[in-house]
Amino acid sequence: MKLWERVVEARLSKVVEICEQQYGFMPRKSTTDAIFALRILMEKYRDGQRELHCVFVDLEKAYDRVPREELWYCMRKSGVAEKYVRVVQDMYERSRTVVRCAVGQTEEFNVEVGLHQGSALSPFLFAMVMDQLSEEVRQESPWTMMFADDIVICTEESGESQSESDNSVSDSIGDNDDSVAEISRSFRSRQELCEQLNVNHMIQRIFLITLDNSDPSLRSGNGIPLRCVYLEEMAADLDGQDWLDMDTIEQAIFSRLLLLEPGNHLIYMTSCSVANLSADRDAGEKLAIPYLYACYQRAKEEVTKVPEKLLSYAVRCKNLTVSNACTVLLTPEIYISQNVYEQLLDLLLEAVNRAHMEEVVEFLEEVITGLLADQEVRTFGEVMVPVFDIFQSRVKDLDLCHLLLYSYLEILVYFSRQKDIAKVLVEHIQPKDPTNGLQYQKTLLGTILNISCLLKTPGVVENHGFFLNPSRSSPQEMKIQESNIHQFMGQFYDKLHQILKNLLQQSTETRHLLLSWLGNCLQANMGRAKIWANQMPEIIFQMYASDAFFLNLGAALLKLCQPFCRPHAPKLLTFNPTYCALRDLSEEERRSRNVHARGLDKETCLIPVPPQQTVDFPQSYSLLTENLILTQLTLHLGFHRLHDQMVKMNQSLHRLQGTWREAQLGGGPMAEQLREQFERLMTVYLSTKAAATQPAMLQNCLNLQASCASLLVQLSLGNQGPEHIPLSFPLPPIQNSLLCYVPEFFAENLGDFFIFLRRFADEVLESSAENLEQVLNFITVYMGNVERMKNPHLRAKLAEVLEAVMPHMDSVSSGTPQIIMFQRQRSFCSYCHAPRLAEALITVFVDIEFTGDPHQFEQKFNYRRPMYPILKYMWGEKNYRESIKHLADFASENLEAMNPPLFLRFLNLLMNDAIFLLDEAIQYLSKIKLLQIERDRSEWESLAPDARREKESSLQMFGQLARFHNIMSNETIGTLAFLTSEIKGIFVHPFLAERIISMLNYFLQHLVGPKMGALKVKDFSEFDFKPQQLVSDICTIYLNLGDQTDPFNRSPLTMDQIRPNEELKQQIMQWLAEHKQGGVQMGPKFLWMSLENL
Repeated sequence: MKLWERVVEARLSKVVEICEQQYGFMPRKSTTDAIFALRILMEKYRDGQRELHCVFVDLEKAYDRVPREELWYCMRKSGVAEKYVRVVQDMYERSRTVVRCAVGQTEEFNVEVGLHQGSALSPFLFAMVMDQLSEEVRQESPWTMMFADDIVICTEESGESQSESDNSVSDSIGDNDDSVAEISRSFRSRQELCEQLNVNHMIQRIFLITLDNSDPSLRSGNGIPLRCVYLEEMAADLDGQDWLDMDTIEQAIFSRLLLLEPGNHLIYMTSCSVANLSADRDAGEKLAIPYLYACYQRAKEEVTKVPEKLLSYAVRCKNLTVSNACTVLLTPEIYISQNVYEQLLDLLLEAVNRAHMEEVVEFLEEVITGLLADQEVRTFGEVMVPVFDIFQSRVKDLDLCHLLLYSYLEILVYFSRQKDIAKVLVEHIQPKDPTNGLQYQKTLLGTILNISCLLKTPGVVENHGFFLNPSRSSPQEMKIQESNIHQFMGQFYDKLHQILKNLLQQSTETRHLLLSWLGNCLQANMGRAKIWANQMPEIIFQMYASDAFFLNLGAALLKLCQPFCRPHAPKLLTFNPTYCALRDLSEEERRSRNVHARGLDKETCLIPVPPQQTVDFPQSYSLLTENLILTQLTLHLGFHRLHDQMVKMNQSLHRLQGTWREAQLGGGPMAEQLREQFERLMTVYLSTKAAATQPAMLQNCLNLQASCASLLVQLSLGNQGPEHIPLSFPLPPIQNSLLCYVPEFFAENLGDFFIFLRRFADEVLESSAENLEQVLNFITVYMGNVERMKNPHLRAKLAEVLEAVMPHMDSVSSGTPQIIMFQRQRSFCSYCHAPRLAEALITVFVDIEFTGDPHQFEQKFNYRRPMYPILKYMWGEKNYRESIKHLADFASENLEAMNPPLFLRFLNLLMNDAIFLLDEAIQYLSKIKLLQIERDRSEWESLAPDARREKESSLQMFGQLARFHNIMSNETIGTLAFLTSEIKGIFVHPFLAERIISMLNYFLQHLVGPKMGALKVKDFSEFDFKPQQLVSDICTIYLNLGDQTDPFNRSPLTMDQIRPNEELKQQIMQWLAEHKQGGVQMGPKFLWMSLENL
């Protein structure tokens, strides 16, 4: 029932207006208001030395004596619709009640007069009745106040009519300036007096200040705050005025802000003296900005609640909070011992932490508008720069997993979203010396970008918060820690992305300044990509921005690229690489043409520019072009170096672990020192790995590199848009190709990333078959095509990329679940251009023989290392195997051609490598055996320390070289073994037969003949020396080529020409007898049977 009564009251209050003189049952009014108004009236008359007579009327039991007919009459006279009159009548029809007394309750009886007791609607109905009944009294005496059924009637003279009183007042106007006429001019009506009273209360509620320090019991009532700051000096200056109005409020606010300890001036505003910490804290707030913000919020609340007559005053109070906040920020020196800029930042921080950012932003938006309108004392930039400086000083020491960091980042997101602050921000981050790479890291944005789980200072693990004491942690603990880091990195990258995106989407000026910062930063840090930089990390740290800076910047830019990072995205073809050929542009030209990267014209491109080709530069470049180039350049300067460091650390850890284990066997302090060294390096490695393998970043980078692979394939086809062209062979001739403007670091980044994934994040390669297909297309087009990629080193690197994206056989053989390799196996085995891919691989195998590099002889073996497992895997798949056999058949048909066929050159090089590698391996093993004998005889103990270290170093170096050559010789002989299983004709032709026979016999003489004793080092496995496997592969080749008929009707070779001589055969059989228990892949028994066939 009460709910229904509330609904009816809300409907009635919209059409019925109760007079201002009624203080009972009215919202936000109380006896305090009436007492205050009466007191002011009395003081005015006392000051004017005039009489004031007040009649106090108390209507006895009026609430219970209201006739029902009068109630219906008053409702209709007040303008209440008839349907609501009937609703109320229905509530009162046949109403019954009981009376509770000492002996119990009476019987029920009908109630036919008065209002319902306890009803939610009755107070409003009573106020409406009193409003109608007192109308005549109010007309005769304008100074009338009511509180429910209590009435105060004020007049100047007793016993006289209202007309006489009016005449008396009129007659006295000219006689005395202090007469009632002056009072009438100040308070022309009772409404003005009430309005003044309400304004005073509203000011007190908003600003929590007062000029009234009288007895709280006289002020008790609704609408007054519990605590206020008493402005004693101002009250004294106003000579007794104890109320605040719009003429004095500005002075009052200023006085309040100047108080050093406003909490010392708090007074109780009500008779309730119970401690209230919240009220004390709000009223006694000593910090200017938080105080004004709280006042702003209270003023906003007043605007929504006050009557329409007070609305303008509430709005003005709200505006005063804003204007005073502007004054505080423009003249902070006035407010002693306060850092107002720090307060502003703390206000934002609290808003983020307490989830009321929208309210603070609303306040700040108005403050910013005011600051922009008044820049005579300080410009808006001069106000914001101290805030930025405080922000930077606070975040620079926060680590990646500190929750406070993300609150500050949310503030920076707001800064980047607010157009005026964003402009000041990008101006503020511009370094004084744009050519100093390290200076960019010291800017506000650079400080944020430098936050990471990487070491802040290279080599210093003390106070590092990640992966401490890794040898004492379980793998599960390490994995959990890495997962936590990745989770925080994901949040961190999201915030960085929002910040950069907001700045780019602001005004044209803001975007230009940010892109200029990025372009200048990258140019100033180009030295990071130099070869010498990886050898001297200490110098890098002092000259250029850090690895963390570039890793984070790259991750943020990668997220910006994602909208167009799809292999067939139409926007990709809007990329214009001529951007990289521009040079010597003025600042205005860079702004108008959207060109902010610098120094790219000095970069080596995929192919040189033909002498006759002219460049057609557009008037301006798309944001996609600039974003893609800046992102790839950032990855080139950052991710590439990080990958190189991880590989080196991995190798160092492997060596250190071996040395540590050896030292443990010997005991002594050296073992503990090596353990500490291992722990330190392991901490660095695990931190670097965690930073470089954040899953979302790797996925974004995979999308980008696959999209760039698709883009470069389209450029190789001569396609400049707007639709993608399907790849088909043969490729069209190169004419006016844009490839001559594409920097090599596009291809280097692609290769580096996929090799990184193969080594450190293999599972990412399984995320998308479409991405893998685009990479295979890119490799097929460029790896064997010198016309589209001139650099042979870069093309050779693509073979390593191919090894990374293909299914690797070691995982399959070691029992790794097949699902891990599913996408790669499907993409590689069902690749539609498989024949071209196989041909490209063999082409680059041949091409790297002649790179023109002074170190080409040593380099070629490193380049060919990944090609052997690729060839082996291809040979296991029918489509690839058939294409290789087709190349062999073509070579057999054209052995006498002027230009040797591709496969013939490939076989020649393969045999050359086999001879050289095994011969070198044999020599190194011989040297190792001699050194081991010397060491075992304790001959080194008599040597000087330097000589002994030299011996140990030589043994280690020979071991590494022997291992490398053994691995390569195993791969080379193994490749010949499986090739000869189905390709025979070209091998048995006299053109190659003699070379093969001589090579195989030479190997067997060293492996099973009298010279084999020189190769017996202590541990074959330490140097990857596998004589049994080599003998097995050589015998397999013998068997594959024995008694083969030449398919081209040339003179066939006989078994006598293929088989080894009798003496060598006996040596092989003797060797097999000695190694019957050996773990040869084909087994000694098979070899024995093979020799019988020989």
